[in-house]
Parts: sequence; structure tokens; C-alpha cells
Amino acid sequence: MGEEQLTRDTLFHGRLICAQFKRGYRFSADAVLVAHFCRPGPADYIFDLGCGSGVIGLILAFRHPGARVTGLEVQEELALLAEENIRTNRLEARVSVMHGSLREISALVAPESFDLVVSNPPYRQPGTGRLSPTDQRARARHEIDANLAEVVRAAAFAVKNRGRVVLVYPAARLMPLTAALKNARLEPKRLQPVYSYPGSPEATLVLLEAVKNGGEKVQLLAPFYIYARQNGPYSEAMQTLY
Repeated sequence: MGEEQLTRDTLFHGRLICAQFKRGYRFSADAVLVAHFCRPGPADYIFDLGCGSGVIGLILAFRHPGARVTGLEVQEELALLAEENIRTNRLEARVSVMHGSLREISALVAPESFDLVVSNPPYRQPGTGRLSPTDQRARARHEIDANLAEVVRAAAFAVKNRGRVVLVYPAARLMPLTAALKNARLEPKRLQPVYSYPGSPEATLVLLEAVKNGGEKVQLLAPFYIYARQNGPYSEAMQTLY
């Protein structure tokens, strides 16, 4: 993979390195937020649906030394990049990547084989929103390779009974998200709205943790602010995540 095509970005004061395509899909704050929202057990098996360059799995493996992570990515060039990032960070013993489609989940993993499933799924329906300048970005951001219901079904298939599923999704589409989760027997348990900055008129994202066959009680967490103020720098809380 040509070095001229990549940037090498760092987290945790340079202790974690994530190569990304300069002109292809690049991870955003969404991935960092959802990785930190996860609460894996000390030796959990974690499944990252649509792992892209692998940043969520890298963060989870870095922060939780006993966790083991498997990523699934449908775009071959991103899957290969994720493998490179795993080697760069010397995490081969605990992190791996599969190239494949979550629409074929039953052929890729055993049912109920993961303690935690995490995903930063495509947000936009085909034909809506601004089209991405590259096919790689379009496939990562629009529901081309999988829609919301398919992502949720794959998560429900892979996660153990009473296991957790964690997603980040646009706040405006919270109702379709919760409906899809409940249809798959994934009960929302923790919900955190994410705002751009204090005083924002509405949340932009939600972080949601669901439990397979869990009860109906939901914990609504305090808002999270990405920026300290409008047009300002990252908030202190956001800087901490990086």
C-alpha cells in the first residue's frame, strides 16, 4: 500500500497509530466516541461491524488489555489497511480483521459468539445527503452495502444472550434505531445524546447500548459536548478521548 496514499494519525499522545487513506474514507469523532462508550469486560470477545481502518478495535484493545477484537469490513482495501494498522500497533495477538459482508453474517461467525458488538454504521440512505467524492466514502457513509435493519440483525446474530450492542447514530433517527433494536430483541439500556457544543439547539448524535433480551429500563446519561463552544476547540472531555 503506497505511503503517498496514506496519512498516519495518532491517538493517546502517539501511543496508537492509525493509517488512513488521504482521499478515501477517514474516521471521525463518531468512531472515537463509540469506542469510549463501550464497557467491555476484562476478557470480552468484541466484534466491530464495519470496522473501516480498524480504529474502534484499536482503541478498545489499547484501553482494555484483556479484550480480544474481531473486525468485519466489506471493502477489501479498508480491510487490508486495518490489518496493517493492527501490525503497526503490534496487536496481532488480540485483534484481527475479516473481509466480508455482514449480510452473510451466518457464514462468517458462529451465532452468539461475542460478548460485545460495536458499530459505527452508515447513516445515510441512498440518494440522500451530499454524495461522497469517492466510492469508498460513499459506501462507508450511505446504506449501500447494508442498511440499519441489516446491521442490527447481524449484531443480534453475533452477540451472546445478555450481551451488549453499542452503536452511534444520528439523533434525528433515534426512533428508527430503537425500533430496529427492539425488533431484534436488543433492548436499549444506556443512551447518551451528543451535542456539538453547549447551547446547541439539538443533539447531533446518540450513543446507545442495548442488551440482548434485556429489560426495558433505560438509563439516560448527561449530554456530551464535542466542542467547548460554537466554532471553538474540542471540549476538555473530547480531548480526553483522543
